[in-house]
Amino acid sequence: MNKFDVIIIGSGLGGLLCGYILCKEGLNVCILEKHNQPGGNLQTFSRHGHQFETGVHYIGALGPNQTLSRYWNYFGLMNKLSLQQLDMDGFDRIAFGDEEFSFAQGFENFSDQLMQHFPGEKAALNKFIRTIHEVISAFPLYNLELPVDHREHHYTTQSIYEFLNKLSQTDQKSKGKNRKSKIPLSSVLAGNNYLYGGSSVSPLHVASLINHSFISGAYRIIGGSDQVSKALVQSITAQGGTVNTKREVSSIRHMQQNFFITTTDGDNYLSKLAISDIHPAQTLAMMPPEMVRSAYQKRIVSLKNTTSSFIVYLTIKPGTFPYLNFNYYYHVTANPWDESESSDALWPKMYLISTGCHMQNQKFAETVTILTYMRYDEVAAWENTTVGKRGPGYIDFKARKAKALLKLVSKKFPGLLNCIDKMEISTPLTYRDYTGTAEGSLYGIQKSFHEPLLTTVLPKTKIPNFYFTGQNTNLHGVLGVTIGSVVTCGEILGLEYLMKKIQHG
Repeated sequence: MNKFDVIIIGSGLGGLLCGYILCKEGLNVCILEKHNQPGGNLQTFSRHGHQFETGVHYIGALGPNQTLSRYWNYFGLMNKLSLQQLDMDGFDRIAFGDEEFSFAQGFENFSDQLMQHFPGEKAALNKFIRTIHEVISAFPLYNLELPVDHREHHYTTQSIYEFLNKLSQTDQKSKGKNRKSKIPLSSVLAGNNYLYGGSSVSPLHVASLINHSFISGAYRIIGGSDQVSKALVQSITAQGGTVNTKREVSSIRHMQQNFFITTTDGDNYLSKLAISDIHPAQTLAMMPPEMVRSAYQKRIVSLKNTTSSFIVYLTIKPGTFPYLNFNYYYHVTANPWDESESSDALWPKMYLISTGCHMQNQKFAETVTILTYMRYDEVAAWENTTVGKRGPGYIDFKARKAKALLKLVSKKFPGLLNCIDKMEISTPLTYRDYTGTAEGSLYGIQKSFHEPLLTTVLPKTKIPNFYFTGQNTNLHGVLGVTIGSVVTCGEILGLEYLMKKIQHG
């Protein structure tokens, strides 16, 4: 029996950050990871001598004294990472057909860039920015402050879709006289909604917190996001913690105030505390029925996950395609809200193109990643197969879908096809199997403004000394998971105590 103070199931960012915090506080921590390498969505992989990102293509609020950099200073990460700041005047380029718009860094610059297309919408843009700041003030942990009230509920019950549409009502009444563009301001501001799953049920606070972080400062990690997981693993082990890979948990039992955790290879682990960094539904499935209240289990299992993705990874011939110091979102129609549900002949309705960052002042791309939505039910016929053994029907499916996606991309980047050296293709099944994310979901459980309490998974459970962390609690994304890990560990150590330490670095 392997005995520890804390067992953490899963080594995604949330699990690693919790491991770091608790090791730093002197607890004997063991992290169990089923895959060959830790990191979850922080993982990178190599194909044909080139490195690709799994899920982290750019990160917000990493500038000096910005939210994530302040948190990551505490974790000892900022002095270990080499960063590339994206284009100040357009870290995201949003395209609808032939029209392009730029999302700039810095809120004044953000407004100025969009005002070029919407000269009569200054009031609407000001309201958008003002609301983002209001939301931020209602979430104290985003500002490294302790919660003092519950004003956040005002924003968790509002829809980002409805909020943006109301912004453009005056423009609609003037029949578009307030803009030089054919595209409404509401559609443009939703142009990067891939960052939060593109659903019309997404709450206002989710979109606001994510947008604030990227407008504040948008960065890529030079050399790949796996540097974050490697640095955290190194720090955890240096503090006496244990990170075991190839250890898939098969059962979780609670007996005599201890957790008995068994892996598929028959190893047993014992701990007083346990934290799950994997999907709550997958976690509860490992527990005996008597350990979990049936109502709670039914609620968790019933929750809808965010849509998955179809991804094409391209190795580029040297010196043939420019490095893009921005992310490029393309939309077929002026409505970016129904794209995640598309699975018909019109698929794909959008894509995000991103080039890998491998050095400072990079001129040419070595790799290109193209992402679009894909519903899990499109690949459900092969869900019980394993990698490399899904059959010729699956191979044909991937090839057909990749051809359709590249055909759409070629309309905007006509020379790209001639620059391709090698290509790899990922479906929701690939993402599911590689990251362990349920249904290959982009961001885990779908938050809904209709039912904010129902779709919010609290870190502290009804099972004594059992906790959740990761993208299914708090907020998804690198910043959301970072704050969520602090909330989880705050339940164990005391949030006020922990926040004082983080505030002082």
